[in-house]
Amino acid sequence: MSDLAGKIAVVTGGSSGIGNAISMQLAEDGGSIAIWDNNVAAAEQTAAAIAQKSGRVIVCEADVASSASVASALVRTQAELGPVAILVNNAAMTGGVPFEDMSEDLWDRMIAVDLKGPFLCIKAVLPDMLAAGWGRIINITSSSVHMGSPGMAHYVAAKGGLTALTRALAMEYAATEITVNNVPPGYVETPTMRRLQASHPGQRRSFEEMSAATPMKRAGKPEDIAAAVSYLASKSAAYVTGQTIHVNGGRFLG
Repeated sequence: MSDLAGKIAVVTGGSSGIGNAISMQLAEDGGSIAIWDNNVAAAEQTAAAIAQKSGRVIVCEADVASSASVASALVRTQAELGPVAILVNNAAMTGGVPFEDMSEDLWDRMIAVDLKGPFLCIKAVLPDMLAAGWGRIINITSSSVHMGSPGMAHYVAAKGGLTALTRALAMEYAATEITVNNVPPGYVETPTMRRLQASHPGQRRSFEEMSAATPMKRAGKPEDIAAAVSYLASKSAAYVTGQTIHVNGGRFLG
């Protein structure tokens, strides 16, 4: 895809892993990129790589769970790049803990980042999209929503809520040329996934063993997710909304 010239894309959590690959891909597609991330140093490295390829990019420090922080990032994005046309809600926290050991604070923080965060970001950028009569909202969810995952009830609940929010907003804004879709990654090799695999309670298989257990016999790459996002952000996906695009090497067939 290469039809995003003149479009401003916000990628939350764009500093590493899947977010990094998405930021790089949308820049390659011609978009101008605003990375909203609370890890500014890592986000600046992604931005530098994009700038090396002559991409237009800025980094905004942002906590997606804070409406004030999101509003500040939006003001800077609009001032330096322009109105937002594409939003990729990728920022998330994860972690494994047995349900009986899960504190209310941990539950609340997971919901705040993984579900409330996308809500706040969508609310922030939606006026730009409505004014333009065009927009793309792409939520990165999780294959665990469709398969379950022991020790991750808070994460699965938050990502399940985001999947449902995707469908609700797709119907609400279908007549406005704003599409809303979600991409649930399967087993993708990222630093976060490797850390989670090593620390997950009760997990007895290594990352390599889990990768080999997928139908394709390997883990996915961040670029695999970025390719799906690239399509959904493109003009070619104008008639695609409310959809779940599974990218998981056959791990779940939906």
